[in-house]
Amino acid sequence: MNDTFLIRPIDPSDNAPMAAIIRAVMPEFGADGPGFAIHDAEVDTMYESYAQPRCSYFVVERGGAVIGGGGVAPLEGGEADVCELRKMYFLPEARGIGAGGAMMQRCLDAARAHGFKRCYLETLTGMDAAQALYKRSGFTALCSAMGGTGHHGCDRFFIREL
Repeated sequence: MNDTFLIRPIDPSDNAPMAAIIRAVMPEFGADGPGFAIHDAEVDTMYESYAQPRCSYFVVERGGAVIGGGGVAPLEGGEADVCELRKMYFLPEARGIGAGGAMMQRCLDAARAHGFKRCYLETLTGMDAAQALYKRSGFTALCSAMGGTGHHGCDRFFIREL
């Protein structure tokens, strides 16, 4: 932890703030139409959705306010040893302060603790800062999607060995 932000496990009171963050950030990048995570049922129940086996979700808090989050869960329709980095979105005030790298490390550590061997993610052209973070974190580009997330709006796919 540092003195500017805290990363902690999600709790039930974080559901509404995280839903609001997801619904604010995704349209900023044009990711609000069909085939994007903004429409996933779990958006309104993040705590309950990630209180399942082999799932973890964390929030970034600054000054007592939730300003971002990210998590891991088994890749829907994927191999048992593959998790997906999911719902990692930050408000503008959470960007450029090191929270992305810290969140990535926390999520990858959780994935390893859950026994996953690889971590997959889907993103979108135009999310350039996010893609730079993924590459710095050891992810490599894939030519096509894995699993069956239903996020057909995504057009960039990455994988990382854990």
